[in-house]
Amino acid sequence: MTPDIFIANKAQEAVSALYGQTVELSLLQVAPTRKDFEGDYTLVVFPLLKTSRLAPEATAAAIGEWLVANVPEVASFNVVKGFLNICLSPLYWNGVLGSIAKTDDYGQLPPTGRTVMVEFSSPNTNKPLHLGHVRNNLLGWSVSELLAAAGDRVIKVNLVNDRGIHICKSMLAWLKTANGATPESSGIKGDHLVGDCYVAFNNIYKKEVDELTAEFVAGGMDPEQAKEKAEKEAPSLLEAQDMLLKWEQGDEQVRKLWATMNEWVYDGFDKTYKELGISFDRTYYESQTYLQGKSLVQKGLDMGVFERMPDGSVWCDLTSDGLDRKLLLRKDGTSVYMTQDLGTAQQRFEEYRLDEEIYVVGNEQNYHFQVLKLILKKLGFDWSDAIYHMSYGMVELPEGKMKSREGTVVDADDLIADMYRTAKETSLELGKLEGMSQQEQDELFRMIGLGALKYFIIKVDPKKTMLFDPKESIDFNGNTGPFIQYTHARICSILRKAAENGVRFEDAGFPANAEPGAKEIRLIKLLAAYPDKVAEAAGAHSPALIANYAYELAKEFNQYYHETPILREQNACLLLFRLVLIKSLAAVLRKAMGILGIGLPEKM
Repeated sequence: MTPDIFIANKAQEAVSALYGQTVELSLLQVAPTRKDFEGDYTLVVFPLLKTSRLAPEATAAAIGEWLVANVPEVASFNVVKGFLNICLSPLYWNGVLGSIAKTDDYGQLPPTGRTVMVEFSSPNTNKPLHLGHVRNNLLGWSVSELLAAAGDRVIKVNLVNDRGIHICKSMLAWLKTANGATPESSGIKGDHLVGDCYVAFNNIYKKEVDELTAEFVAGGMDPEQAKEKAEKEAPSLLEAQDMLLKWEQGDEQVRKLWATMNEWVYDGFDKTYKELGISFDRTYYESQTYLQGKSLVQKGLDMGVFERMPDGSVWCDLTSDGLDRKLLLRKDGTSVYMTQDLGTAQQRFEEYRLDEEIYVVGNEQNYHFQVLKLILKKLGFDWSDAIYHMSYGMVELPEGKMKSREGTVVDADDLIADMYRTAKETSLELGKLEGMSQQEQDELFRMIGLGALKYFIIKVDPKKTMLFDPKESIDFNGNTGPFIQYTHARICSILRKAAENGVRFEDAGFPANAEPGAKEIRLIKLLAAYPDKVAEAAGAHSPALIANYAYELAKEFNQYYHETPILREQNACLLLFRLVLIKSLAAVLRKAMGILGIGLPEKM
């Protein structure tokens, strides 16, 4: 039972004893006391005045006096107008720690009965994963784990965008420039090889656009109009468009090349996902879902929701809803992203009976999901209200934004390798690796590097654009992953030394008579807040709240560690209490950081 619920229950007893009436628990508003007032928790008495028929101060004082007289866990109280500030006794906080210590799944909330699907990653098969994808994957994974900790049944899915004009561009460039290269023959990871082809296409396209623009301008055309015309008529783009049409028509040669190059990319993606610790319960492919979207387009035409234009294209007019007209099928009959998203959403809700579907997609797609929900609503799907777009800001670098077409991205594989190297350099400089084998050191460097990367990205509110600085992320001080990892290792070191000194605290039972001091109580309060923090973070779809909770817990422990001689404590009962406290703290750190996909080492 959390402290606020405990106090609410006792306050209910007080009102019943004092005024002979039973009030609903919902009327008893309890919250942590503001830092500028004395107390642990505050009861708002204004909703009780009809029952007490007294002034706010008198009502608060009467309830406070009853609690002190009848509830041993309440040490004292004070009244500020209509607010009753309650101080809980060390005895109470001792019991809270005892409950936390013996609860193996502490922080895991009861089942909600909800089924939630989280779609994340959703890469295109024309390029490798980059830093922007890393933020997407880490947010998707951590919000999935967060909702599972909050009691939901969570299904993690990936929708691979494996068809479309961008894929055809890479395929065309491979035919023109790669000389039959494969990952095996070139030694290049499959997704990187295909990504190189995408960049090659863009170089060819830009050259053609420049040449055509100059030709049109020489013929007397306005430069802006000339460039716009050149961008539409560049031969390589027309070839790619023709290839897409052939793909949709089932052309054997086009389909064979498409399948081969996609397999190269899937293999590359899988290796990157494994490095990041990412996995999915199910993977969807746009090539398998777009046809269902096309069937919905026909349904919309039959309902009069969509309109076919004279050129054959199909649109949905949303201007009466304050939006614009949305293309659903091109004039040649090929589909767009919106088409497959409509079909995929219908398939998922019908198959899983979802209570919520979360799309983890960057904020540049805010309008897309606004349109998606509205079109689904117009098609008669009431479950469209259960779609949630977890919009997040882009990741920027000190040098500026990344551009895939120009090859100016931070590759995910390179980033992971760089984080490993930086972690290794930093750890070797600190020189605390005595007694560790080379394999243990390598595992540690990988854990620190990935922990630094994941924490630095997840600790930022998802909605905010963020600047990624690898050097800052791996600092062992401040609000970083390595700082929390080092805190956990320090606690493990204390517990090992206690065992070496013959302190068998795990066999001694919980020291129920120990009275924690103010410093211990601060830590217990933080531990007691963890389940509520999980619920709050899940409700906000924000793993950042868990990341910053873990930092606060680690920071508070380090202050306690520097002020308190844990192993030098002469009182055996208090020593046992402190060891149980820090062991529980380490366990909560592991749970919180586990939600973020971050491992905590026992030695650093």
